[in-house]
Amino acid sequence: MNRIFARTVLALSVAGAAAAAQADTTLRMSHFWPGGSAINQQIFEKWAKAIEEESGGSLKVQNFPSQTLSQADETYDAAVNGIADIGITAQGYTNGRFPLSQIVELPGVAESAPQGACVLQTLYDDGQISGEYDDSHVLFMFTTGPGYIHTKETNVQKPADLEGLRIRRPTAVAGDILENMGAQPVGMPAPDIYTSMQRSVIDGLSFPWEGMKGFRLNELSRYHTQVPFYTLIFVATMNKNTYESLTPEQQQVIDDNSGMKWADKAGRVFAAEDRAGKQQAEEAGDTIRVVDNPLDDPVWQKPLEDGIDGYLSDLESRGRDQARDVYQAAQDASQACAQ
Repeated sequence: MNRIFARTVLALSVAGAAAAAQADTTLRMSHFWPGGSAINQQIFEKWAKAIEEESGGSLKVQNFPSQTLSQADETYDAAVNGIADIGITAQGYTNGRFPLSQIVELPGVAESAPQGACVLQTLYDDGQISGEYDDSHVLFMFTTGPGYIHTKETNVQKPADLEGLRIRRPTAVAGDILENMGAQPVGMPAPDIYTSMQRSVIDGLSFPWEGMKGFRLNELSRYHTQVPFYTLIFVATMNKNTYESLTPEQQQVIDDNSGMKWADKAGRVFAAEDRAGKQQAEEAGDTIRVVDNPLDDPVWQKPLEDGIDGYLSDLESRGRDQARDVYQAAQDASQACAQ
């Protein structure tokens, strides 16, 4: 009898150990920001630490920065297909896949990264854009601060000064606006900009101050036109099967570190980096021209308004009849998020 009892205890112990081992999970997280950047260290590594601590160590996060697991323009699909368990990328890197989400990129929607993150997450939470992410399990969304124009040799004071300049554009939405102003938009992931600008493949770029610091682009730019004509949006998302394979307790940890809580955290980090990036250019003695309200500026207003209407009209022509409703929802959220 004692022998049977001992065997039963041993079997239960083995089963318990196997279950515990099975419950321990390592999540592979892929993104394109440099490992030494504040964005990686203050957002993604802190998120990973929160997941590990709150799960009691049963969840671990293996961080792959700098496109080491997937290229920037393939990261969303990498998460969907299970190459990565978690992918963090810009929606605009897969042109045309998230057209309603990219309405948040339009001029005048957000004046700061915290506001932009709040607007984007609100639209997702309210169901305005959630259908664009049915193939993955979204964790949280966030944005940069406003994107500006930075050049090596040209002091851009008005749209006409962009005529013929090869300007790296982050997304097709921003590219269309740049093209309307006479520039030649060039698409490429952020990690490729430094080399392209160094070799004069491009004359400048459109970027927020945060990116100028994080990707060392202030080293190459001497003129900065602070005209807020777009906001770049991002999504941190998870493979559906990976999420569903977790224990209920582990899923709760993921849920507790999703949504507006981390959208706000990310927005605040970006805002701090925007301030640091601009200060870096000021200390270098660069020329900075500021146009705070371009939609009210007689020089910049028309090309920007044409860009907004053109994007919304294009969506409507492709059957996205709700485009202007989503734009209005973004404007409403912008007001609420500014408070």
